[in-house]
Order: sequence, then structure tokens, then C-alpha cells
Amino acid sequence: MQRKTSAFHTENLESDVSGELKKMLIEAYREADYSGAAVDQFEVIFNPNTYTQKYDIEYEERQGQGDTGSPQVFGKIKPQEYTFDFLFDGTGAVVPEMDVQSTVERFLTVTGKHDGEIHRPLYLKLSWGALISKCVLKSAEVTYTLFKSDGYPLRAKVKANFSENVEDALRVAEERKSSPDLTHLHTVEQGEHLSLLAHKYYGEPGRYLQVAHYNKLLNYRRLQRGQVLAFPPIKDLTGEA
Repeated sequence: MQRKTSAFHTENLESDVSGELKKMLIEAYREADYSGAAVDQFEVIFNPNTYTQKYDIEYEERQGQGDTGSPQVFGKIKPQEYTFDFLFDGTGAVVPEMDVQSTVERFLTVTGKHDGEIHRPLYLKLSWGALISKCVLKSAEVTYTLFKSDGYPLRAKVKANFSENVEDALRVAEERKSSPDLTHLHTVEQGEHLSLLAHKYYGEPGRYLQVAHYNKLLNYRRLQRGQVLAFPPIKDLTGEA
């Protein structure tokens, strides 16, 4: 599911009701939790005309023996994605002349280059109007469309795709449909495995042996359809205080 959101035209740039210019700001952090100050930033020269916001929900198809339908069983909500088309114009027609190639390289350095301290690209925060997104750059495609007589680019378009940066543990907590402090009863469906159920309820497939022991299963490799299993809080599962 995608949503395209319109903004003001790039030549008009973006301004608030007071007339003050508001450009999109991309801040870069080394910490995944965004603690501390930003280590770098890039202010967009031309705000985008539009951007696309993508929502992706993952479902699992489970079909029991003899069943004709395939019910869509909720799996997880994937991180949101944002796609922007950025314009870099060095003709001097709208803003003072700039070096397009070096400005594009600067954008890519802030958003996607390998950082030696954390051994990966930096974590990003996009801020523009109502949009504030903690994310990472997933891809960037640069198209140069106008050149000087000596071959140096005068104009470029960058299609950048950002993926929301949500820690797995936080996302699982947000998606969890019931309290983890309660014991959950699960009715086994055809083809289900204990390791997958352990991952569903605890986020750790390796806890399947503890689940088998708690439920006193004689054969945890062959779960029976209709069998009811209990998934208690982890402290009860492990016997920890």
C-alpha cells in the first residue's frame, strides 16, 4: 500500500504560514537510538514536489489438509518506506550557481557512505513539515540530465528510498496483540512447528525446547492439529525469578 503526498512546487520552495523558508533537513547519527548529537547533516536545496510513503504488511498463508481456502494469517508490519525525487540544479536560474557533482556526492556521503566508526552507513532523521522519520537510506539512483560543454553536470535528479529504522524489539512490542505478562493458549494448526511458535510468542525460535518441556510434550517434532499449547511469560518458562 502506497500513499503519495503532495508538497509545494520546487521552484516555490517550502515555507510556513509566516513566509519563512523551511527546507528538508537530513541529520545523521552514529547511535541506533539517536542518542547524542548528530554527527553530520544535509539541507536539501530544493524541496521535493511529492513523496511516496509505502506501508507493507506481511501475511502468511496457511492451508490445512483438505481445506480449500488459504486464510491470511498476520505475520508482521514491515518498516515504512519513503521515496523522494531530489533536484540538484547548478544552472543558476533559481539559486546561486553550485557544483552539482560535489553536492550530489555530499548528499550520498551523509546518507549512505560507510562510516569507519560504526562500520556501516549512518542512521538518519528526516525532518520536513509534519514529516519526521528515523530511517536509513535503502537506495539512491542518480540521473544527470544537463551538462556543460566540458562534460561537467549542471543538473541532476536523485531518486532516494529510505526505510524506517525501527529496532526489532520495539517493533515486536508495538505489534504484539496481547500482553507478554500473560500466558497465551495457542491451538495448533496444520503444519505448524514449535520453533516458529516460539518465535511468534517470544521472538526467539531457540526457546522451543523450553516450550516443549513446559507443555510436557513427548514428541515436539510432530505437533497435532487442534492440540492446545501454553506459552507463559519467559520468567515462568525458564523458572527465573
